[in-house]
Amino acid sequence: MSRVCQITGKKPQVGNNVSHANNKTKRRFYPNLQKKRFYIPEEDKWITLKVSASAIRTINKNGITAVLKKARKNGNVLV
Repeated sequence: MSRVCQITGKKPQVGNNVSHANNKTKRRFYPNLQKKRFYIPEEDKWITLKVSASAIRTINKNGITAVLKKARKNGNVLV
């Protein structure tokens, strides 16, 4: 499975490792992804999502149903 958040759509970014001698080599910055189960009371079921830490905070703040509804509208959620 790819390293993409299913709620926010965050993906790895590309940048440089910069040494003390200022040599630059390519590297990737990965999002902080976690596999997490969420209970949806309206559908009376559990779903497992691969979400970033910031998406978990958003779900805690707004609720899983509101966040899922918005993510489905944006086309991010696979479930």
